[in-house]
Amino acid sequence: MTPPEAPADSVRAGSDQPRAGLSRLAALKSDQVLKNRADFLRAARGPRVVTPGFVLQIRARGDDAPLRVGFTCSKKVGNAVARNRAKRRLREIARLELPAHGAAGTDYVLIGRHQVTATRDFEQMRRDLRAALAPK
Repeated sequence: MTPPEAPADSVRAGSDQPRAGLSRLAALKSDQVLKNRADFLRAARGPRVVTPGFVLQIRARGDDAPLRVGFTCSKKVGNAVARNRAKRRLREIARLELPAHGAAGTDYVLIGRHQVTATRDFEQMRRDLRAALAPK
């Protein structure tokens, strides 16, 4: 028995969605993701926007380098599975919204919230991030 062949084009057979890995928007680059504790602490000293799905901390670095983003979820969010799910959702909304609405030379930290980040409607979370990034 031979395995089925993949469709020739980049669209799934019977679907109008692109195959995994062929997204129109690229993932965040590794140099755009905060990893050092010091960067998270500096962002924590900046303004904070609380939304129903997450907390956004913002720090303007004062340079023209690309924006950077960090993600964190405490154990209050849940076990490791729940925390990882919440961080995946935060990464995805950041990937979709920050290139269009974020500012260069700025660090953003998205913090997951207890029992909300992993379960809140995804489109509502995207709207929350757009609203949090809107100039006041």
